[in-house]
Amino acid sequence: MSDSLYDGTIDWTRYWEDADRNDRKDASASADLIVGPLREFFEQRGVPGSYADVGCGPGAAVFETAEWYPETTVVGYDSAEPILEENREKAHRGLRGNISFERTVLPEFDPDQQFDVISAFYTLCYVDEVDQALVNLFDAVAPGGYLLFTYHNRYAQSIFESIAESPHEYLDETSPWDPDHFADRFELLLAGENLLSYRRIHDVLETWPQSIWSIAGKADRYDAWRQNPLVFVPK
Repeated sequence: MSDSLYDGTIDWTRYWEDADRNDRKDASASADLIVGPLREFFEQRGVPGSYADVGCGPGAAVFETAEWYPETTVVGYDSAEPILEENREKAHRGLRGNISFERTVLPEFDPDQQFDVISAFYTLCYVDEVDQALVNLFDAVAPGGYLLFTYHNRYAQSIFESIAESPHEYLDETSPWDPDHFADRFELLLAGENLLSYRRIHDVLETWPQSIWSIAGKADRYDAWRQNPLVFVPK
């Protein structure tokens, strides 16, 4: 990866143009960590008629949801056209007629419809104007629906600060993050620009978030759930 890709907010188009296997694994955390609790959430709160994942990357949550619920309209949004094209080709090969992919760049999000459920997993840490992103995402949720997302809190910031001070001590060849670019990649998080908390989310959306684990009690919690919570906000 070139240094020029990392300027506090990644150039995701170039990221996906040049992505190798490790880069894809790095940007595909939802496949291993989110799919289980997401399905349990749907089972507990009802199968949505429409679902959108913003910052979908390779589309793990999108493709799984479309397969689970063929009657659900599923849309994946991302800022990078290369990965959107890959996802469209994959959907076409799999004859998945309930999937589509569109481009958006947070904090802007103004789809032509509202969705029963919108998610943003491992995405907000790269968004500078995180409050506006939350507002726009929540505005696109239909009444009675839900916004689901992961975020980083001050505990996460302290952990990332320690890593940034000695990246090669913490990050070896098995890590999805490149130690030489760690501080640049997470510049916004390290600066505290887009840290969230239950209070801040409430102040922005005027609704309290709730932990996904209060609903998805059977799903395994990923190791970083305390510093990188997974929450839902009902509308």
